[in-house]
Amino acid sequence: MKNNNHTPLLPERRLFIFLTIIAIIASILLIFTFIGPDNNKFFCTQKTENTFTTMTSPIQLKALLHYATSRITPQQSFQEITVSFDVLNKISPCNFLVFGLGHDSMMWAAFNSRGRTLFLEEDPTWVQTVLKKAPELNAEVVKYRTQLSEADELMKSYKLEPECSPSKSYIKGNDKCRLALTSLPDEVYDKEWDMIMIDAPRGYFAEAPGRMAAIYSATVMARNRKKSGVTHVFLHDVNRRVEKEYANEFLCKKYLKHSVGRLWHFEIPPASNVTSESDGGWFC
Repeated sequence: MKNNNHTPLLPERRLFIFLTIIAIIASILLIFTFIGPDNNKFFCTQKTENTFTTMTSPIQLKALLHYATSRITPQQSFQEITVSFDVLNKISPCNFLVFGLGHDSMMWAAFNSRGRTLFLEEDPTWVQTVLKKAPELNAEVVKYRTQLSEADELMKSYKLEPECSPSKSYIKGNDKCRLALTSLPDEVYDKEWDMIMIDAPRGYFAEAPGRMAAIYSATVMARNRKKSGVTHVFLHDVNRRVEKEYANEFLCKKYLKHSVGRLWHFEIPPASNVTSESDGGWFC
């Protein structure tokens, strides 16, 4: 989720406007904190002393300072961020899994400060760089077994591997299914995630891991949900062919709730709540 050199820098005017928008988001959150009803406050759900420090968490205070003083902006647009923020405003505190670690990570952690937010990143050097500046973030290094150049072949071959089928529906230890992420931290497998953001790994050159395995594995996790309700899955960069094709194959257009800019928002029900599968018994 880090910014890459191939991304053009925003002009000064657009940069100023975007920073202003981020400041507005922070201001709105603080308003919710100080004047909202006790049962609707975003930052805190119990009565506390009416002071700045007791009503906010350390990560929220640091996020406000960071985005107020930094010239580096999150990768997603204000409209895209708003879609995810609206969901978090309803379900937080929650379990929030994010594929990628970047300039927006402190923002996501602050939005879900009372919940559990875990970031999965492919580049160990980048993880060290980010955590040095923001040690409050929870981040783990992830190894991928795929390359973007294999996306078309994997799309054709995964149905030939029984261990990739929806009826198997597992990723931990699933070495036979190349789309399954088998080396994630145990916490990822053991916990049910209410919200999953896929904004990594890199997927813009042939040797990059691509997001095929992240999309497949997020789908399996969502389908295996035991708790009530749906799993909210957000996929960024759907303007790219591979992201769009794999979303249509696994996350399913029928579960698409919002399409804003380069972001798609899906609400995936548990497989146990789906009365019938499509012809052939696959994901969509």
